[in-house]
This record gives sequence, C-alpha cells and structure tokens, in this order.
Amino acid sequence: MTGRFRHGLVVGKFYPPHAGHHALVEAAAARCAAVTVVVAPSRRESIPLDLRLDWLREVHAGTPWVRFVGRHDDHPVDYADPAVWDLHCAVFADALGGEPVDAVFSSEAYGEELARRFGAVAVDVDPERRAAPVSGTAVRADPAAHWRWLSPPVRAWLVRRVVVVGAESTGTTTMARALARRFGAAWVPEYGRELTGRKLAVLRRSRPEATVFDVTWDRDDFVEVVREQQAAEDATARVGGPLLICDTDARATAVWEERYLGSSSAEVRAAARRPALYLLTDHEGVPFADDGLRDGEHLRAWMTGRFRAELAGCGVPVVELRGAHEERLATAVAAVETVLAAGWSFADPVLPADPTAYSKLAS
Repeated sequence: MTGRFRHGLVVGKFYPPHAGHHALVEAAAARCAAVTVVVAPSRRESIPLDLRLDWLREVHAGTPWVRFVGRHDDHPVDYADPAVWDLHCAVFADALGGEPVDAVFSSEAYGEELARRFGAVAVDVDPERRAAPVSGTAVRADPAAHWRWLSPPVRAWLVRRVVVVGAESTGTTTMARALARRFGAAWVPEYGRELTGRKLAVLRRSRPEATVFDVTWDRDDFVEVVREQQAAEDATARVGGPLLICDTDARATAVWEERYLGSSSAEVRAAARRPALYLLTDHEGVPFADDGLRDGEHLRAWMTGRFRAELAGCGVPVVELRGAHEERLATAVAAVETVLAAGWSFADPVLPADPTAYSKLAS
C-alpha cells in the first residue's frame, strides 16, 4: 500500500524508545496527514512516562503532525480475552480524545486485531525486525550491547557516570584520562580549572604580575561551574558510550565553594546528582605540582577529609585511591568493572498471560 491516510495510530510502551520504535513512528508519519502515538506503560515500570514522552518528542521534532500522548495502562495483558482487549482499547481511545483513526501502524502481531477494533487498516512495519534488529526486552537486558540503537537522550539517561574527585594535585585529571583510555570511554574535564585560568588571564591584562592567589570567587562563580560542568557532562553523555568518566561534579564543587567562601550554597548543593561511582584520590604520597593555577597545597589534607565526609552519606559507592599511580589505576579499573558488571536494573513490564499469544495471533 502506498496511499496516504488521514489519521494513523501507533501504540506502545517504548520501554525504552529505540531505533525500531523510531522507524515505526517515521513510517506512520510518512503515510499519514496526522499521527497519534500513544505511550502506554504500566506504573510498575521504572522509566517515568513523562520522560519517555520527552525523548520521543525530541527525536521526532521534525514531524510536527505526529503527536505523543501518554496514558498509564495497568491492565493485564491477555490477547485471548476480549474483555481485556476492551480495557486496553478504552485507554487508547481516551488518549485519542474521540478522534477516529483509519490506520494502525505496528510491528507486533497484535496490530491486526487492534486495527480491527478501531475500524482501521492494519499496516505492518518491519515485523521481522530486519531494519532494526532490536527490542525493548533486549535493550533492558543489556543496554550496552544495543547502545547503537538508542537515541541521544536515552543514552544520556542510561549512561554509567563515574566521578573522580580529590584535592589539588592528587591526580584526578590523570586518573580520569587513564580510565577513559582503559575503557575506550569519553571523559569530561574540570570546568572550574578553565574558569580559574580565564579569571587569572583577565587580572593579568591590568596587572601582569597577578598570580592565582589574587583570583577571587563569589557564589555566582560556583553556580556557573556547576551549570557548565553538568552541561558538558550531559552533552558528552548523549554522544558517547555506556560509560562516562567525569573529572569533578556538583558535590565536589560544594567542597571547593566551602574552601573559598567558608560555606556551600543551597543552589550548588541542590544540583548534586547520583552517579554510579565516586573515586576519591588521596593526597598522601602525591607530590604537589604547582602549575600556576593551584593555590592549596597547605589544604590538601583538609580537602581530602572534606571529600571523604561529603561523599560518605550520599548513597553512592565510594572507592578511595591510594599508593602509586599504577596501584590507584588498578583499584579504579576494578571498581569501574564492578559497576559495569552489575548492569542495569529495570522493573518488569506487565507481560502476556500466554507467552505464545503473539504467534497465535499471527497464525
């Protein structure tokens, strides 16, 4: 069929959205004047409905005649029970807002029955998954193995973030780079260091003799550091692989704010996230290297203690790195491998009462 339909319907859980889902939506968009995509997960699932809608709207922003509507559907799944079909179709009809549809696009065997119940034409789209050999079940089982089928916002949400923190000249950047090389991962450098360099350069325009000890800080500076650090982190997470190495974060910035201003602000603290792992570089045994942007050799022990205390109650695993660089790297690699081996955890969706129901519908 090559005709154009007035209003197409796509229904799914999109748990999470992947390339197969996007191809389905694109197929409907190419053949319909308008498309309604009903995102209908159960409440037991572990990706919020609103987040799925945001992801889908971003990816399909170029087809404004496609609208995405969310409804929770907590009904059981039984393709052999007409009463259960009625319950699900009532959810989908409510999402449609009374608008009739003349085509139902699906890659699943239930598409034909769904179309019949809406008095529409059933349009199969790549039911054998040849164009995009992926499924939501496969992604949930092993996101890393199916990473190429995920869109940037989904990648950013799923990525495992490992944050390296520590006092000045304790090897945080060296460790972040080394881990990135070891795992073939992207890493995000420290924005605060960049800002320090810029502040010093501004001072030296009028005072060539100025040093880093002349640089001053205020609350807005630390808010800027958090904002720019997270923006860089999120941008990198969208285009990188399933592991992201971060050289500092908002919790570390709060410690630096305390170091310079005597306390940390509520705004900086509120920006704290929950990465998969913290790596804390100890200062013991690491010579202080004065590169012109460092001013806290005398505070390294205090800062290590503050980082240790700050991270202790954050609910994220913390591994301290001690000894020579090789020993630290081995400890860090083992910790990151543990994180990756743990995989991802998703709540199970509501499954069909009869696991062979799909094949029965197709027969």
